[in-house]
Amino acid sequence: MKHQDGVALEVDRLTKVFRDRGAREVRAVDGISFQVAPGEIVGLVGPNGAGKTTTIKCILGLVRPTAGRVTILGRDVASHYPGILSQVSAVLEGSRNLYWRMTVWENIEFFTGIHGLPRRQYRRYFEHLVERFGLADKRDVEVRKLSQGMKQKTAVVCALAKRTPLMFLDEPTLGLDVETSYELRKTLRELAGEEHRTIVLSSHNMDVVQDVCRRVIIVTAGHVVADDSIGHLIGLFKTRAYRLALRGPAPEGLEASLAAHFRGVDVQNSPYMTQVRLRLPEPDDIYMLMDLLRDAGATIEEISQEEPDLEKVFLEIVRKEKVNQCNS
Repeated sequence: MKHQDGVALEVDRLTKVFRDRGAREVRAVDGISFQVAPGEIVGLVGPNGAGKTTTIKCILGLVRPTAGRVTILGRDVASHYPGILSQVSAVLEGSRNLYWRMTVWENIEFFTGIHGLPRRQYRRYFEHLVERFGLADKRDVEVRKLSQGMKQKTAVVCALAKRTPLMFLDEPTLGLDVETSYELRKTLRELAGEEHRTIVLSSHNMDVVQDVCRRVIIVTAGHVVADDSIGHLIGLFKTRAYRLALRGPAPEGLEASLAAHFRGVDVQNSPYMTQVRLRLPEPDDIYMLMDLLRDAGATIEEISQEEPDLEKVFLEIVRKEKVNQCNS
């Protein structure tokens, strides 16, 4: 199924309001809008309660939105539901998607069968996935007897086996050891490129998002606060983070003095050495920093520039958004 204007997923001013028993309104999703192009792997991230899962469930038709519109490959989800789901697969809540008393192979055949895929026609592809994800020697083992990593892989394979152009992966590496997590990330990147899959990946693990995705959508308090390529976001914060090692304990009043001029000041004090981390908004601020340290009588043992990663960028954006909300 192809869409002429090249948009695999479009979310337009999506809103979801829940009402608790006291009739109080909780706006879980507040006018979220974004687009995802075919073949793109996009990270959807945010702190707990930001509205990520509700957004995904609204897109999948599992939760009815209060307002807004979702289109998948040019078709409105609300008016083409549930038929539109033939174009979508998802891994939600990890391996809980599986039937644990069925084998790996039986799960694949079951989920692709209800999706309408003839098992004979796609058998070779199923075997290819099982081999690609290192499940060949476990294909006839009941899922309940597998390790957590194998269960998680099986859940992803069952979603991929449906051959849908659009996939949602919610915490795909949850509970995996480091080696298995890296293997899964590598396989997802390769398959997405080879098969031109469109993937929306949600995770609290920023290393996973940075490793698999090129673009990230950051959500807080039910609305989008950042939507950009990961490389560009990291570049915006580059050269601003510094780490200093000072001899001995911090001079009295130094932390307050630094906090009055710079953001993100973190001082770790000890009798022998003080670690200072802070951000300098402007290049010339380094001269002000040196003046403040000299006036306080601090002796610099070491100063280095910290390389930002997606986790640091995410925390900075979320922290800034919280401050803006408190001030508004």
